[in-house]
Amino acid sequence: MASKTDRQRAALNNRRYAMEILVATYPLAGHVNPFRPLVREAARRGHRIRWYTGQRFADVVEAAGAEFIGMSPELDRDDRPLDEAYPDRAAKRGTAKLKWDMKELFISPAVGQVADLRTLITDRRPDLIISDGGLTGARLAGELDNVPWATIGITPLALPSRDTAPFGPGLGPSATALSRLRNRALGALLNTVLMRDINAYRNQIRQQVGLPPTPEDLMSSWTSQWLHLQVGVPGLEYPRSDLPAAVHFIGALVGGSSSVDAPDWWPEVESSKRPVVHVTQGTVANADFEDLLLPTLRALAGEDVLVVATLGSAGGRSLQTKLPDNARIASYLPYDRLLPIADVVVTNGGYGGVNDALRHGVPLVIAGRTEDKPEVAARVAWSGAGIDLKSAKPSEFNIRKAVRALLDEPSYGTAAARLAAEYKEQGGAGLAIDLVERAQRQVQEK
Repeated sequence: MASKTDRQRAALNNRRYAMEILVATYPLAGHVNPFRPLVREAARRGHRIRWYTGQRFADVVEAAGAEFIGMSPELDRDDRPLDEAYPDRAAKRGTAKLKWDMKELFISPAVGQVADLRTLITDRRPDLIISDGGLTGARLAGELDNVPWATIGITPLALPSRDTAPFGPGLGPSATALSRLRNRALGALLNTVLMRDINAYRNQIRQQVGLPPTPEDLMSSWTSQWLHLQVGVPGLEYPRSDLPAAVHFIGALVGGSSSVDAPDWWPEVESSKRPVVHVTQGTVANADFEDLLLPTLRALAGEDVLVVATLGSAGGRSLQTKLPDNARIASYLPYDRLLPIADVVVTNGGYGGVNDALRHGVPLVIAGRTEDKPEVAARVAWSGAGIDLKSAKPSEFNIRKAVRALLDEPSYGTAAARLAAEYKEQGGAGLAIDLVERAQRQVQEK
């Protein structure tokens, strides 16, 4: 019997032609990496791709089969933690920090991005632009030059809905009449009070580049109404009775085999008779291992588990502590080999890593309260595939209690396995490019 993915692809017209695609991504690893398998698949099919992003990703872009286009230096970013790179940001908390991020990281650079992108469009007109929502100039350039604009959703779906609270604080969904009133009231508070100045600034930028103001809220303005390819599966996302037809779930965007070498102690993991617990603070959020990694090592030191930790970009820095006997650490690990044998993942909630764990059916303990992490954690808890510790610095007691719950209560593993089956049904990069081809063909046929 044909799978769902096969049926979806069969429903798409198989006629293909080479497209000219302009990819534009914000110059951070978490924004660039999800595009790699998508670009590889598009290049494999013979499409011509230019990829506009930060200079340090030139090798990544070219390895994926695209032509690298570096953004203007003043728009680029290095790999320092945000608070280190921007001291003004470090002093802010809560809503003030969120507003700073929206204005300074994502809206202000749009004027320069538009100038760069319009030059590229003039030099060689693309059939479409594909970007993450954070590259704000992509939408504006598309509007100015009448180029279709598609988005890849690399965070949980942030579109407002009558059935969900506004994106950010991690409130769960509800479609009751009372909850819809709550959702409407919170949305109005967010857009007309808390984010009023940010919405006004966004429209100033639009006018500065020659576009009229828009009444859209911020989250809607960063999501294409033509084609939005959402990383993840419906079972991990809140149900919406008003989900736009332009939104398509594509599963996980993952590459082939990992290029990371396994450490000398790797055979211990593969042959372990004890449950394997993986702990990570992600690739870059490693300024302080006392946030999650070290408390997890201490919390599980007396448990009959094997704890495998990754240090990410801070791998060259000593932990300055004696490791428990049941712990092993490395800067990076081959996830394509680790996740199929892991029993639990403890993480700060990066969306890419969460998707990777769930597509392998691994339940999660999540401790993250910055950026989109409260929304990631809330969705995992809502799905039944993990526990949200609701803290960026959880106690050892709560970590140990959560890990034990995931190991001892079958419901978490069952929910994670259900989601893994959904990921298997989705087509990832292949389905994404199928949908791009179909959408562009419909434009050509009008």
